[in-house]
Amino acid sequence: MRIRALLISVGLLAAATVQVSGGAAQAAAGPVLSVDASASRHAISPYVYGMNFADAALARDLRLPVHRWGGNATTRYDFRNDTSNRAADWYFENIPNDNTDPSTLPDGSDSDEFVDQNVATGADTILTLPLIGWAPKARAKACGFSVAKYGPQQSTDPWQPDCGNGKKPDGTNITGNDPHDTSAEITPAYVTDWITHLKSRYGAANSGGVRFYNLDNEPDLWFSTHRDVRPEGLGYDELRDRTYAYGAAVKAADPGAKTLGPVGWGLNSLIYSGLDQDVCGRTGCWSNPPDKAAHGGQDLGAWYLDQMKAYESAHGTRILDYFDNHIYPQQSGVLGDNVDAATQALRLRSTRQLWDPTYVDESWINTPVQFIPRMKNLVAQHYPGTKVAITEYNWGAFGHINGALAQADVLGIFGREGLDLATLWTAPTTAQPVAYAFRMFRNYDGAGGAFGETSVKATSADQDKLAVYAAERAADQALTLVVVNKSGGELTSDVALTGRAGTAQVYRYGDADLTTIQHGANLTVSASGFTGTFPANSITTIVVPKGTTTSPSPSPSPSPSPSPSPSPSPSASCTVAYTIVNQWQGGFQAGVKIVNTGASAVNGWHLDWTYANGQKVTQSWNGSYNQSGANVSVVNVNWNASLPAKGGSAEFGFLASRTGTANDVPAQFKLNGATCVKV
Repeated sequence: MRIRALLISVGLLAAATVQVSGGAAQAAAGPVLSVDASASRHAISPYVYGMNFADAALARDLRLPVHRWGGNATTRYDFRNDTSNRAADWYFENIPNDNTDPSTLPDGSDSDEFVDQNVATGADTILTLPLIGWAPKARAKACGFSVAKYGPQQSTDPWQPDCGNGKKPDGTNITGNDPHDTSAEITPAYVTDWITHLKSRYGAANSGGVRFYNLDNEPDLWFSTHRDVRPEGLGYDELRDRTYAYGAAVKAADPGAKTLGPVGWGLNSLIYSGLDQDVCGRTGCWSNPPDKAAHGGQDLGAWYLDQMKAYESAHGTRILDYFDNHIYPQQSGVLGDNVDAATQALRLRSTRQLWDPTYVDESWINTPVQFIPRMKNLVAQHYPGTKVAITEYNWGAFGHINGALAQADVLGIFGREGLDLATLWTAPTTAQPVAYAFRMFRNYDGAGGAFGETSVKATSADQDKLAVYAAERAADQALTLVVVNKSGGELTSDVALTGRAGTAQVYRYGDADLTTIQHGANLTVSASGFTGTFPANSITTIVVPKGTTTSPSPSPSPSPSPSPSPSPSPSASCTVAYTIVNQWQGGFQAGVKIVNTGASAVNGWHLDWTYANGQKVTQSWNGSYNQSGANVSVVNVNWNASLPAKGGSAEFGFLASRTGTANDVPAQFKLNGATCVKV
């Protein structure tokens, strides 16, 4: 459906015509884009830019905000022997982590190393906790379906031929196997022990420790993925009871930790229990699922949220903080590496299932999905105050520009639709196009340049051709736009901007060069906007400075921003933007950007300030901190030591405890002893 933007007027015809890329003469007319910085303002959670299993280099490059330890192998993991069962993904085998020195355990486990990386890169951690009631019984390889014990099987591990896939040669499942072949029973006490261990190494959640815990991984599929220990589907009541027991154990062990559940696999997880998916998958009872019927015909997602609310009402403790379900596009060929022309077009259309009420899912689903609004509406109706998360999603084609376009579209949708947390399954390599899609939001200039934290109104007359997303940045009040050309051809479009005028920076990524983000020529934005040409198969980030406001003052942003400060004096050689990113009782997270405005480069820096109200830094990233009393000093790390003259910059972040108010910005900052201007 095409809707002409309401903000376009005759005045736009006088807008500056700017080639965002070359070739305007050959470009087709594109849909009108409109951005209004004063409308539809809401905070974008930084946690929507998360990943599963990113390497440290990529995490640093993207300043990855949240990093998840998840997947089927984490449903049965024991930190004490550092061994996981790989479930149906790999022959139901117990496999110890061979990088660990067993004599040091539980210290130095694979999960510890995961958290260590996050501490070093500044990412918050999500760890998956087993709710299934089983964990590897020993630090040794073992098979869930031994060929010697259970007979010939359809497939066996080429390197461990006694480990089969649990299916007889005719394809039917082996039944009656002994779960103790690989596993031993665990209870919520296991969770208590693990969190106690984590707190001893990293502190509590509110003091720089592990912040998030997934309440297992896709428990509605245990009957398939972990059928060697759980051959029957998980019903409504048992899901509730396990969540109560294990969620309560998390909150007792670390009250500041946040929990995410039920971590279902997709749309069906909002409707059916694992028991109904098991039974109806075999018998075809989808029109009258027995477990659902036994619970008043209520969909699982709504019932689950009701039960979590009931627990809080009865006990005074919230044991569910995020309503978390996964989504993988079910359209044929989209999830994977297929890049034929039809699949590329389908991949780009299919992102509409995240939000669009007019998009009928082109798969077996065959109905509008509206995944994010659907989940938010369930929360609003059944457990208000719960946040919404998607801890696994994947739109495929990581190594192709088509995958990058889809990923950029998805990230824009997450921010616009108000999702609270998302982690891509799994992470791309640093050189893959999908990694560049993240950079266009997180580090488009290689110096920490990022999409804004406050979403503003941005519309396209044809989202399937040009998608546009916009946000205001707290540190400098710049308006940031991301435009995704999904049409397959170069397009020239009028872009109406309400509220901004000035000289903007342009960055773009596309199939002309998949190895780098190009910094294009600056463009001039007039009072009514500009006209831009967007290359085929490209992502363009446009940064419009605060400049001149050309419309009524915007409504206040819900995201925190630094206190007002005077304009830089002529003699100032540096500016500092100090931003409160997040805060909670007794603590906060802050980000700092230093800009060298002087005529000489700075090679090696330290930034110093003094707190007035008891703040104490507890953890930092992209800089090494030292605090003595109220005096704080942050020193560069190797890769950001150089600040080129006239605009060179560096950013770092930190966590801090407080007894006063987190929004108390230090009165003065000094860069290598020289006083900087706060901006």
